[in-house]
Amino acid sequence: MQGNTVQKLYDAIIVGGGPAGLSAALVLGRCRRSVLVCDSGESRNEWSVSLNGYLTRDGIHPKEFLAIGRRELEPYGVEWKNTRVVEAACGADGWFELVTQEGEKLNCKKLLLATGLKDYWPEIPGSRPFYGTSIHHCPYCDGWESRDKPLVAYGLGRVAVGLSMSLKTWSHDVTLCTDGSNRLTTEDRNKLARNDIKVRTEKITRAVGADGQLQQLQFDKGDPIPCGALFFALASVQRSDLPRQLNCEFTAKGVVKSDVKQKAHLTGLYLAGDADRDMQQVIVAAAEGVKAAININKELQEESYR
Repeated sequence: MQGNTVQKLYDAIIVGGGPAGLSAALVLGRCRRSVLVCDSGESRNEWSVSLNGYLTRDGIHPKEFLAIGRRELEPYGVEWKNTRVVEAACGADGWFELVTQEGEKLNCKKLLLATGLKDYWPEIPGSRPFYGTSIHHCPYCDGWESRDKPLVAYGLGRVAVGLSMSLKTWSHDVTLCTDGSNRLTTEDRNKLARNDIKVRTEKITRAVGADGQLQQLQFDKGDPIPCGALFFALASVQRSDLPRQLNCEFTAKGVVKSDVKQKAHLTGLYLAGDADRDMQQVIVAAAEGVKAAININKELQEESYR
């Protein structure tokens, strides 16, 4: 690992300044720990116009939510670096050694990865203006705003069958679109038909709408369909390579394995937020950050006992 002069030894470094990282930093700052947050400025919610379902902050713009969180860290001496951590390793002394994209070397006793996931968005011609306004990945986050509209569940092959069933909670008018893939089983089709879910397997040629509002999907064959919102079931990947560098274990769904205390396989290494859980909600990520911070502080306390 290459880098410049070693700086001070932090009690904890948090990689990722989203809801999980901010919550952890707040708790650790209040525990009088020396804390550094390293944040690359990337966010899974970068396309979203509102953050929904978070008690007392329902409907807030994601950027405003993060700005409030950063301000709340100021009284507690939490340090912040706008940087990407590109290397991470656990040294022989059990401390963690990090290197930023600028080559700065950082050391800490405990490391919390709150780096999140990155979604693959549908690459439908004409769809980009509707990202985050009427094209979404989570109906629990944006289903209410799309209620009673004609909804589309988008996914290649069979992956969006479950999503299409879920969307019936918010609208009676649901269509499953597989964008040129026709792998639905007879059982799938019968289930969809019983629940009045329409199916279009043709290739989507264009998304049509105005002012951020999706209105119609066009196909290479057959008539277009009205569409007030599209929810997709596509892959998501780890935003950061650090979990792999630290030899973390992954589930079949690509999230990092951690225990009920947010601990990973290495002593002093913790995970929080979307990177390690299937329940990917902002309020859950924030709660995991709190849980990780409390367990980090307890570990530091135990290490200080004589």
